[in-house]
Amino acid sequence: MSERKAIRTGRNLPLALAVSVALGGLALITLFTLKATFLCLVAAAVGVALWELSRALGPRGIALPLPPIAAGGVAMLALAYWSGEQAALAAFAVTVVVLLAWRLRGGAAGYVRDLTAGVFALAYLPFLALFVPLMLARPDGSRRTLIFVALAVCSDVGGYFAGILFGRHPMAPGISPKKTWEGFAGSVLIGVAGGAILLHALLRGHVWQGVLLGAAAVVAATLGDLVESLIKRDLEIKDMGSVLPGHGGVLDRIDAMLVVAPVVWLLLTVFIPHSR
Repeated sequence: MSERKAIRTGRNLPLALAVSVALGGLALITLFTLKATFLCLVAAAVGVALWELSRALGPRGIALPLPPIAAGGVAMLALAYWSGEQAALAAFAVTVVVLLAWRLRGGAAGYVRDLTAGVFALAYLPFLALFVPLMLARPDGSRRTLIFVALAVCSDVGGYFAGILFGRHPMAPGISPKKTWEGFAGSVLIGVAGGAILLHALLRGHVWQGVLLGAAAVVAATLGDLVESLIKRDLEIKDMGSVLPGHGGVLDRIDAMLVVAPVVWLLLTVFIPHSR
């Protein structure tokens, strides 16, 4: 019986749960003590994810220029937190220019390939992640960021358990065979409920706004999962890494969050433009 359950869930559930609780506790401690420490946590996660992506691309002959991407990513995250959107966007543009020059020394062979991979990595990881410090920098940033993290978790937990218990109809069998429409329905149910409760409780938003926020976050999280699954299928690997026991790599853990971050930032900015 336990063997059948292990096959169906696809992960060591007790170990995965212990790691999730530890990460969640670390997030809460950093969010509600010194906010800048949460920013360091985000930067560390993005840095490890970049390293994992570089290792995954290497066997395909793609040389990811890690030093300028990592340096530019740190600058983007820091400037987003301390100086705002325009400074972070400027850092992104400057980093792209640096990438254009950095790869010149490698010659013509593979220039477009490596440069394209570098710009993709910069946009996929540091750029999407910079919406977290944009939320965090607000006076009520800890609560905004908590909503973002909680909604991503709600989508994952709802989809995981609904998929295990009721999953019958694959959503995208060619991309992620274990993802089902029943699991997606579970994500929507928990995500919408979480959005309605959290937005009202933490930012005094309207319930209908929370419902829309939760639904949008679930769609974004599902897209993030599918995109990373397709990347791994293209690279013919199972996990991006093994840093997090029971989960795989860091990128395997934050894939949904990367896409959820700009969506939640945008909707919170529209729904709750002023800090509370």
